[in-house]
Amino acid sequence: MLHFILTVILLSPLFGAIAAGLFGRRIGRRGAHSVTILSVAVSTVLSAYVFLEYIFNGAEVYNAALYTWMVSDGIRFEIGFLIDSLTATMMLVVTFVSLMVHIYTIGYMDHDEDYDHSNPYYQRFFSYLSLFTFSMLSLVMANNFLQLFFGWEAVGLVSYLLIGFYMKRESAIVANLKAFLVNRVGDFGFILGIAMVFVYFNTLDYQEFFDRLAEHEHTMMSFIPGVEWSVITVMVILLFIGAMGKSAQMPLHVWLPESMEGPTPISALIHAATMVTAGIFMVARLSPAYEMSEAALAFILVVGALTAFMMGLLGIIQNDIKRVVAYSTLSQLGYMTAALGASAYAASMFHVLTHAFFKALLFLAAGSVIIAMHHIQDIRQMGGLKKHMPVTYWALLLGSLALIGFPGFSGFFSKDSILLAVNQTDSWGSSFAYTLLLMGVFVTAFYSFRMFFLVFHGEESDYVKSHKIHESPKVVTIPLILLAIPSVVLGLFMIQPVLSGNYFSDAITVLPSHDVLANIYATQFDNVLGFIIHGFMTLPVWLALAGVALAWLFYMKRPDIPVWIQGKCTRANYVLEHAYGFDRLNDIVFVKGSIRLGQFFWRSIDMRVIDTGMVNGTVRRVSDMATMFRESQTGYMYHYAFVMIFGLLGLLIWALW
Repeated sequence: MLHFILTVILLSPLFGAIAAGLFGRRIGRRGAHSVTILSVAVSTVLSAYVFLEYIFNGAEVYNAALYTWMVSDGIRFEIGFLIDSLTATMMLVVTFVSLMVHIYTIGYMDHDEDYDHSNPYYQRFFSYLSLFTFSMLSLVMANNFLQLFFGWEAVGLVSYLLIGFYMKRESAIVANLKAFLVNRVGDFGFILGIAMVFVYFNTLDYQEFFDRLAEHEHTMMSFIPGVEWSVITVMVILLFIGAMGKSAQMPLHVWLPESMEGPTPISALIHAATMVTAGIFMVARLSPAYEMSEAALAFILVVGALTAFMMGLLGIIQNDIKRVVAYSTLSQLGYMTAALGASAYAASMFHVLTHAFFKALLFLAAGSVIIAMHHIQDIRQMGGLKKHMPVTYWALLLGSLALIGFPGFSGFFSKDSILLAVNQTDSWGSSFAYTLLLMGVFVTAFYSFRMFFLVFHGEESDYVKSHKIHESPKVVTIPLILLAIPSVVLGLFMIQPVLSGNYFSDAITVLPSHDVLANIYATQFDNVLGFIIHGFMTLPVWLALAGVALAWLFYMKRPDIPVWIQGKCTRANYVLEHAYGFDRLNDIVFVKGSIRLGQFFWRSIDMRVIDTGMVNGTVRRVSDMATMFRESQTGYMYHYAFVMIFGLLGLLIWALW
């Protein structure tokens, strides 16, 4: 029975995608959104059933193959399911958030002025949304690296299609190419990591891989003579490089802000519960392997902390409402990654879950503002929208409070767990990472409420005064309300089982020497209310409140101060405006570097070796030989007699010799 339910959960969104994509013209707009919403709703309801069975009823881990694709040299290539508390939770989050985005899209696309209504763009968009859901479910439900790789690449492909959905807009085409190419860099490391699993462990099945880890704990390999590396360390770092691309960690983060070129619903889906969390989920799923490499954990910790702080700083100077939220995603992904490096996998996944809801809420609320402003996205042209859009106002406020980790909100519990875990770990670079994460708390609060105050408070802009601004339709506001509920209350119910280790239980493996969450639970957690009260006495909460207060002072009371600071700090402003030069670096290394490399191979290999040497050279040699043989045929008998005599003489000399 469970096997059938899981198959329906996986294939239902695929059915919706096929129906809307191939038969979109026939079923029309209403048919397209109806069939895709129904298909995702079926997956959501069944995922909720699976979630209840695994989280509340303690169902046993389900690990089985759906079918065998190929058997080669005794190694089975299968499509199958591994369902435990980790997978069940991700399935529900992915399908629920996707369902909210599907419903919201009806209202958003109805007001979209950027697509041609004469073409089936509407149906195509819903098809892509459902296909995205199917791809992410394939990834999280996988019980082997083959299916993981399929889902991994599928979400990358569909994100390419969705980011470039406005195909007549040049910036959208540039953005989706950038996302695709940057992820190929990460995926190169990812597939090398999977290849190492295949070569050293002789399997692609998760459980067999975990069972054989101990055999290779001390296996070494050498890239440079005399310098040896642990096979497991190299393997998990290569796999993490793939996660750096998908989950947008420095320096492979540059694609994520550009993904804002797609419609707002897909921004919510990419940033909240699908593509960007794939890397976090993968590391948590492979926690038994990562626990065996101190070097890999330290590397992950530092990369995550740097991303959290430095990407947060970039959010301060953004004026596009969607880009502000996008940089907050980058920063929060850094917190999740840092938690992985501290072996706090449960805290990282906890933040994945809370972030999925409040980030979807923030993006969809931002989209509601964009609809009301007739697709103006510059927050400097807004102001005073509170009285015009009360539902959106409260949705964005609740999402922002969850984002900054205000005590009692879901984001507080998950982010505070991460900060406590990083502070507890003795991994290399932990003090540096903790300092960056603390500063990131202040920065997050500052740029989040800078956006909030500029959009909803202060004086109305000339545009707002001259246009009739009103609340978005119910098809837009209802998903906001439904997402606001878990953004506020989810952490209250999850914090105790997450810290105690009961929530994910055997789905995540942590060595006793690395189990910082168990130490936090034993020493710093009494009950939920005590955790909240204690939060008001800690530095992170006061830093967040200071960020809110400073944003209010700078942008509501003294807007001249940030202008003066910007004028005085021109160099720092230049660095931030150019995003630390990463775009320039990627342009030089990947874009121009690839072009120059291609030109080098074209001139030296293609032109000189292949064309001049092999192809044209062969033609010339054949032509020369043909000319020589043709000229030897003179038609004079005495020439032929002369050749025959000397030929016979030569044969006699050779024979007698």
